[in-house]
Order: sequence, then structure tokens, then C-alpha cells
Amino acid sequence: MIAPGLDVLFVGINPGLWSAATGWHFARPGNRFWPALHRGGFTPRLLHPSEQDELLAMGLGITNMVARASARADELTTEELLAGADVLAAKVEHHRPRWVAVVGVTAYRIGFARPKAAFGPQPELLGSARLWVLPNPSGLNAHFTPETLGAAFAELRAAVTAD
Repeated sequence: MIAPGLDVLFVGINPGLWSAATGWHFARPGNRFWPALHRGGFTPRLLHPSEQDELLAMGLGITNMVARASARADELTTEELLAGADVLAAKVEHHRPRWVAVVGVTAYRIGFARPKAAFGPQPELLGSARLWVLPNPSGLNAHFTPETLGAAFAELRAAVTAD
């Protein structure tokens, strides 16, 4: 789900088992990525994961930091996240999106060796892309409600629109 010149490349941590089985990003029922994307103003309607191909026409793409599927993101090793950040950097260099939005602060902190990174815009670039860190939309992340996730996505949308 990546193409040259995207406005935003969303970066999941890794595929969950449901996503690996279906081939759709953020596919597990209960994952709140698609509702947050819509609430944040990126899509005109709530898309089902099976409609992910529609994102490219909207200037949006999705990839993962780590390709290996797992039941939980915390099953990944530090080495996998570091290697995944390198692979992501190469994808960004090749495809040149305007923004890269990592969906999961812990994966960003580990993969990019930024232990104090917070949500929101990051001071560094990834290649020529501006970086933003969003909360993990997994249903396992109880710290964020559907409303607060939508608001976090809307902040990114406002920055993309203003850029």
C-alpha cells in the first residue's frame, strides 16, 4: 500500500495475525485505525480494511515497520524494530512521501532510538519526509478512546493540510 509521492505514509508496527490472514492492514475487528482515519478527516467515509486500495487515490499509504506477523506487537524484538526502521527509511527514500506517521510510540522510540519521543510532530526528518507519531489504534491500547484517537489523527491532518 505504497506509491511515490504520497501525502502521508502510515506505518503500522507489524501485521497482526488477522491482518496476515486477510492481507488487509489493521484488519482485526476492534482495531480503531479505520475509524480514527475517518474521524481525523483523512477519508470521506469510514472504510473497511478490505477497501484499503482506495487510500492511494487519496494520497495515503500504509506499510509496517516489521513484516513478521504476531499476536501482539510486544512480541517483537528490539533487533526487529531497529532493522524495520532501516527498511522503512529505505522505503521513504525511494517513495518520497511528504509525511510519515508512525502508529505506535513505543515502536518508534525503540526502532529509531528516540527513547523520549512523544506523540505528535518529531523534530527530525526521515529522508525528506516530516515525521509524526500517532497512538497505536489497537483495541489493546486502552489509554486512547475512539474520540481521542480521532483527535490525534485530526492534528496530523491539520498539519498535512497546512504544509
